[in-house]
Amino acid sequence: MGLFLRWLFAFVLLTATYNPTDWNYVRWSLVNYQAHLSVAVLLGLLLAIGYIIYLRATIRSIGGFGMFLVLAVVAALLWVLHDLGLLELDNTDTNVWLGILSLSVVLGIGLGWSHVRRQMSGQSDVDDLDD
Repeated sequence: MGLFLRWLFAFVLLTATYNPTDWNYVRWSLVNYQAHLSVAVLLGLLLAIGYIIYLRATIRSIGGFGMFLVLAVVAALLWVLHDLGLLELDNTDTNVWLGILSLSVVLGIGLGWSHVRRQMSGQSDVDDLDD
């Protein structure tokens, strides 16, 4: 359940930032930044904090190569679904949603990987501290 929630929060973060509908930060701020600049800045900072948390944890737990591998597995899965005729890639909105889904899987796995590794190996990760 924990890994699912981490993925879900990553999906919400990415979707809140941008998606093909009109309900996202990018489109809202482009229309309303002059009238509501302070709100746009506040929401942008909150989104930036969310990205910093996710990206920092992902880079520390699986690294850049791990991020590439997870994204490659997701891309290969999408390729298989397309080859089997289960997925059509003609719709731009669908492609954007698939991109959001793919990136959220990378961030969700990155944030939860230390917990998965601890469950599998019994060893905990410890941050390096400079004294």
